[in-house]
Amino acid sequence: MKNFKNSLLFNVSYFFLWVSYFIFARFFFLLFYFEKTKELEFTTILKTFLYGIQLDTSFSAYLCIIPFLLIILSTFINTTIIVKIIKWYSYLLIIFITLLLIIDASLYEAWGVRLDTTVLAYIDTPEVMIASVSAYQMISGILFWCITSYIFIVIFKKIINKNGKKISIKNWLQIPLLLLLTLALIIPIRGGLQEIPVNQSNVYFSSKMFANHAAVNFIWNFSNTVTHKTGNKNIYKFFDNETAKSIIHKTRDKLLLSTSDTILNTKKPNVILIIWESLTAKVVGALDGEPNVTVNLNRLSKEGILFTNFYGNGDRTDKGIPAILSGYYPPPIKRIMRMPNKTRSLPMLPKKMNALGYKTSFYYGGDLNFGNMNTYLRNAEITEIVDGSEFDKKDWNSKWGAFDDVFMKRFADDLTTKQNTPFFKIALTSTSHEPYELNDTYKFGQDSEDNLFRSSHAYTDKVIGKFIAFAKKQDWYRNTLIIIMSDHGHSLPKQEGAYFSPKKFRIPMLWLGGALHKKGIEIENITSQVDFSYTLLDLLNGDNSEFKFSKNLFNTSESQYAHYTFNKGFGTLSKNGLYLFDYVSKKPILRYGKAAHHLDSLGKAITQNSYQDFLDRK
Repeated sequence: MKNFKNSLLFNVSYFFLWVSYFIFARFFFLLFYFEKTKELEFTTILKTFLYGIQLDTSFSAYLCIIPFLLIILSTFINTTIIVKIIKWYSYLLIIFITLLLIIDASLYEAWGVRLDTTVLAYIDTPEVMIASVSAYQMISGILFWCITSYIFIVIFKKIINKNGKKISIKNWLQIPLLLLLTLALIIPIRGGLQEIPVNQSNVYFSSKMFANHAAVNFIWNFSNTVTHKTGNKNIYKFFDNETAKSIIHKTRDKLLLSTSDTILNTKKPNVILIIWESLTAKVVGALDGEPNVTVNLNRLSKEGILFTNFYGNGDRTDKGIPAILSGYYPPPIKRIMRMPNKTRSLPMLPKKMNALGYKTSFYYGGDLNFGNMNTYLRNAEITEIVDGSEFDKKDWNSKWGAFDDVFMKRFADDLTTKQNTPFFKIALTSTSHEPYELNDTYKFGQDSEDNLFRSSHAYTDKVIGKFIAFAKKQDWYRNTLIIIMSDHGHSLPKQEGAYFSPKKFRIPMLWLGGALHKKGIEIENITSQVDFSYTLLDLLNGDNSEFKFSKNLFNTSESQYAHYTFNKGFGTLSKNGLYLFDYVSKKPILRYGKAAHHLDSLGKAITQNSYQDFLDRK
């Protein structure tokens, strides 16, 4: 019996070693985001540990299955060998899990969610995985990885050696007891004996999403999203399909037609679309943001048509591009641009422009393999594509591609040659992407992430200002519509309130050019990127019937709305309210206004319907 007690001691101590590791991991996460942690009450911080222990013990139990089985095998194999195997098993896990701990903490600021399968999308392009990380962050991260791994390896080694020496299973009658102990791991794995196993929603306890996210065990979350495939099941289904469609049509059908005269003075203008990386309304003075970041955009906003309540539908470039060019809502946990078998059936603005007689072009200063963008653009049948391979490497920053001033000069130079008109040209900038490396002065300094962000947008703003000044001097300008739009919003500069609130998704859109006969006006309609292609084709008398999620930007009805998605959640807003919903807790994050109840149903119906469309595409 004494031998069994020693084996039991070994197993229990090993289990709690892992629990202790995950408690440390949560403590590290809270310290890493100390500014956010300071906003929590002390009791709330304690509850992140109290509630989080459910997933900590669950994943610890998973990690104990192999060592517990190995202890049983010590009946037949030398105990020294078994203990050595368990030690190396533990060391490798510590190194790997600590690496994921650092990745999780590094990405949370930008992504707003704990580590999940999103990171796997970048495995085939590792240079993109680290493109958002500065040299300092890389070095400090590696140092932390090495030091933390070493410390826990020493701790595990000491405890395993101490308790491993006492193991001596010679009595076969102990095997059933140890096997029963191993089988008992199912209890912490499931979080108890209840019918439904423990999941993320069990640890959501607060109205503050950061507290809920801190309670989530990062490696449990990652493993759960890896192993739980949704297949062809619509996991966002709240209504039967016909009811969902009916809810949408009752609102959308009133918003398909413009309620004002055409804004153009020509039937077939040239169109230039500039997609500005990561530009958020928070730094645009013309949108009541910070006044001194985008001084050129602020000035130009008085010369054209400024959309003051315009929103990105997603939070990454590979979500924003299909929203802009295909009028397609980003699925909450998928990225359609990475799936060529699905993107080939999407409606495509460039393809429609080709049908109208336009010559289409796409310019990007970086690697078009990022996010499978190249395949998407080829499916869009764009006739001319210019990418980073056409720029000298000396003109690249270390991460994303050619600096915006070099990139936009090439874009401008190509426009100085005689153009086959009408043309539709798209330029996607990149320098204002983290880690915000510039070949120019940092207007706001480099002392913080916020100021690096501001400086990068001030730089791109200067580049855009020069391009518009150049365009005004060209013969084609008088017959050209220039549209400046962001690909998505951003969490920087840091904002108060819910992380996924509309502040993060509100972005500028400005229409300029000689083809406008209405200028110096503001459009206050609540609209978003998915409405762009539909509206442009409407103005050009093109076929926009395939853009079934879109509305007309120039419809001034009070029923206008915007809908955006984020990881396992959505936000739907109108002039009369907001409904922000989290699918993990199955609870609203924010809701206000007299229209909140309607936006609840509308947002769930849109998410259900658009995700079903995503599933049905082959």
